[in-house]
Amino acid sequence: MASHLLSRVLKIFSVLCFLLLAETLSSLQAERHSLYYIYTGLSKPVNLTGIYEFTAMGLLDDRQIDYYNSKEKRKIPTQHWLKEKMQEDYWEKGTQSRKSKEQWFNASVKTLMDRMRHSTSDLHVIQWRTGCEVEQQGDEVKFLRGIYEFSYDGEDFLSFDDKEAQWVAPVHAALPTKRKWDNVPILNQNTKGYLEKECVDWINKFREYGDEELRKTSPPKDHVFAKKSNDTTKLKLTCLATGFYPKDVMLTIRKYRTSLPEDQIESTGIRPNHDGSYQLRKSVEIEEEERDGYDCFVSHKSIKEPIIFNLDRKYSDSDPQPQKTISFTGVLIGAGLMLTVVALISCILKKNKIVVLRSRNEREPEDLLSTGLMTTTGRENSDPAESGLPHQCYSTVNTATDQALI
Repeated sequence: MASHLLSRVLKIFSVLCFLLLAETLSSLQAERHSLYYIYTGLSKPVNLTGIYEFTAMGLLDDRQIDYYNSKEKRKIPTQHWLKEKMQEDYWEKGTQSRKSKEQWFNASVKTLMDRMRHSTSDLHVIQWRTGCEVEQQGDEVKFLRGIYEFSYDGEDFLSFDDKEAQWVAPVHAALPTKRKWDNVPILNQNTKGYLEKECVDWINKFREYGDEELRKTSPPKDHVFAKKSNDTTKLKLTCLATGFYPKDVMLTIRKYRTSLPEDQIESTGIRPNHDGSYQLRKSVEIEEEERDGYDCFVSHKSIKEPIIFNLDRKYSDSDPQPQKTISFTGVLIGAGLMLTVVALISCILKKNKIVVLRSRNEREPEDLLSTGLMTTTGRENSDPAESGLPHQCYSTVNTATDQALI
C-alpha cells in the first residue's frame, strides 16, 4: 500500500516537473522587444567634453538607433540599416522635432527651478523617457507596457499611468502639471494610444527594417568559479553567462539538479557588454564539502539544448575576467556616450535615478500628439516638430517655449 502511494506521488511529481519545465521553456521562447526615446536637458552649460545642454536618443532593444545633441543640432542614424531604409525627409523632420524639444526642455527646466525655488547658479537636470515593451511569440506581438515619465534632478517627477489613462505626481511640485494635463482628455487618450498602438507599430517596422542585423544571435560563454567566503567554512559559488544576444536568458544555480529559490541567490541582473552583447552572473554561499552537488543551468535562444556546467575540483579565487560591461547610473540608458553623460551629471548631482518620455507619427516615431489635435484657431497641429511635446492641447501658441511644464 505504501509503495503504491509512493509510486503515485512520484508520478504526480514528475508531471508537475514536466509542466514547469515546459512553461519555463515556453516563456523563454517568447521574445521581448522595446523602443524608447530618452531626452536630457541641463539648466546651464557644463564645461566637460562630450556633455551637452541637450541630448536625445532612440533605443531599439537597448541598441542606439539615432542621436541628437545641442551642438551638432542634427538627428542622425546610428544603425546602417536605418539610414538605408528611412528617407532623407524623415531625418530632416526628425531634426526639426528634436530642435523643438530642445527649446521645450530649456523652458521647462527654468519653470521647474522657479517652482522649486532653486538657484540658477546650480546645475539642474530634467529628463524624459518614453516608449513601450512588447512580447513576441511567433507572429503574435503583444503589448506589455508603456513608459512616459519625467524626472527632475534624478528624482521621479511625473509619469503617465497607461492603465488608468491619467498622470501620476509623486511629488507636490508636479501637482499643477498633473491637474492641467488631466483636464485635457484628448492628451491622455493620445498618450495611451501612442504607447499601446503606434509605439508597437514602430517596433514592428524597425525590426522589419533591421531584420538581418537584429535577428543575429550569439550564444553565452559560461563560467563557474568559487572563492572563500567571509565565513571560512563556506565558498561563494558564482555562475556567469556572458557574450549572449538577445538579452533574454535563463540562468539558475542548482543543488542536486533542483533550482535554488531566487531569494537565496545574489544576482547582478542582465548587464550590457561593450560590444552589444549581455552578461548575467548569480552567486550563492555554499558549504565547501557540498560543492560537487551544485551546477549552473543556462538556456538561451541561440542554443538548442540547455548548458549545464559544474564547479571544477580546483576552484579559483579570481574572476575569469568576462567582457567589459557598460556601467550603470540610475536607469540603464544603453549607449556609451549617453551613459557617460548621465554618469557625470549624476556625480555632480549626487543622485541615482532618471526620467521618462514618449513618441509617435509616421514622420518621426516619437512625435505622439500630432494626430487630431486642434488649436483654438481650429487648425490641426500636424507639425511633427511640435507634436511630440507634452503641452496643453488647445492653445493659441505653437512654439515649444510657450508649452513648458507649468
